[in-house]
Amino acid sequence: MSEARQVLRGHGLDAAQIDDVIDDFLRRNYLDDATLAQSLVTSGAERKGQGRVALSRSLAQRGIPRDVIAVALDELPDDDAERALDFARTKARSLSRLDNDTALRRLVGQLSRRGYNGAVAMRAAKTALGEASFGGRPSGVHFVESD
Repeated sequence: MSEARQVLRGHGLDAAQIDDVIDDFLRRNYLDDATLAQSLVTSGAERKGQGRVALSRSLAQRGIPRDVIAVALDELPDDDAERALDFARTKARSLSRLDNDTALRRLVGQLSRRGYNGAVAMRAAKTALGEASFGGRPSGVHFVESD
């Protein structure tokens, strides 16, 4: 509803007119913060691979009330670690040219910006980088025998 109020303010309506329009929209089920929050949580988690922190921040920025955010996040399966690992696996391949410390730092940073807490981000990054390097090109100095 917060976004709707902002739009209506932009059209020059006063507070009473805005309240009337909002009430009408609510009666017609045009506005529903809970439905919007659930849709944004599902989209953010599935399409964008966002964690709970990023999802909560995004919903709060859109003016969705804290209690509605809490309900929407409670309905989200508690698989932050799994989503973080899925995201990390897709990014780990592109970091293979970097040394392990740099790749780990960058991947943890990417996961953190997506809203995963430090422990989840670190565990996912280490696992994904370990999987990416296993069977791949070994790191370090290699000596080749010449004939």
